[in-house]
Amino acid sequence: EAGSPGQVAKEHFVDKHRETLIQRVRNIGPVLDGLLQKKVLLEETYNQIRSLPTSESQLREIFSCLRAADGCKDIFLSILQEKESYLIADLQSKC
Repeated sequence: EAGSPGQVAKEHFVDKHRETLIQRVRNIGPVLDGLLQKKVLLEETYNQIRSLPTSESQLREIFSCLRAADGCKDIFLSILQEKESYLIADLQSKC
């Protein structure tokens, strides 16, 4: 049903580049700190994500927390633009 009329909503930047972000964001600590500070993540979720062994698994968990909330994805993107500006600029140039 993904091709149904009325479901033409533009894919969010972070969804479109999900796999690349998971593979290329390495310094996840400041991103997590920003998500906690902006109240996108609860303290319990923050601690759970911090305990995961790899940045890839941490980012996958962040994406699962952001699944339905475009407002939270916007905040996530703004934090990535601040903390991973070179990566986001590279991805935006390819759009």
